[in-house]
Amino acid sequence: MIKNEEILEVFNKRYACKKFSTEKRVAEEDLKTIIESARLSPSSFGLEPWKFLLLRNEKMREDFRKFAWGALNSLNGATEIVILLARKGVTGDSKYFEDNWKNLKKVSDEMFEAVKDKFTKFQEIHLNLLENERTLFDWASKQTYIALGNMMTVAAYLGIDSCAIEGFNKEKVEKYLSDMELLDLDEYGVSVMVSFGYRDEEQPKKIRQLLTEVLEIIE
Repeated sequence: MIKNEEILEVFNKRYACKKFSTEKRVAEEDLKTIIESARLSPSSFGLEPWKFLLLRNEKMREDFRKFAWGALNSLNGATEIVILLARKGVTGDSKYFEDNWKNLKKVSDEMFEAVKDKFTKFQEIHLNLLENERTLFDWASKQTYIALGNMMTVAAYLGIDSCAIEGFNKEKVEKYLSDMELLDLDEYGVSVMVSFGYRDEEQPKKIRQLLTEVLEIIE
């Protein structure tokens, strides 16, 4: 069993790597474990509204320099870059919702209707997610960040460094991927990216707010 102090040690060693080694590469087995942690991640109503693109094509990685300024350090050395896509239009009436619950989870018609009703109220009344396409996409995008956090944590446990990437022109990245026939803009949008590799720099001192500043206990 992993001890508490061992868990915290891993988190203290994890940071947003800005300079990756071009010599040391992430093993395929380790990468599969990282990706699998994303696939197995939890999501709202278990809908898994995501897709992961593993960017290995050298020409495309070079092209990304034009519109992903936040990825430049990663493009200079990281072994892998993963693009996390968020699914669009996930509502109780969508085909994806029905396929997920009926064909994947194989629930009864009665159960499906109950979940659909609950999900619709959750989206429409409780969180006002149906106001426009962007609010609905942002909800799906939040789910991808759960997968993102799990990937980065698993990587840290494997001794692999990472860097979350939000510094990119969303419209240009999506158009590029669409032009390359890697992205159906009716189905998905780009949420966030993340790189994996090994550090080629000294880790900066980790500075965080005190626990007393971020935790309030309600008794």
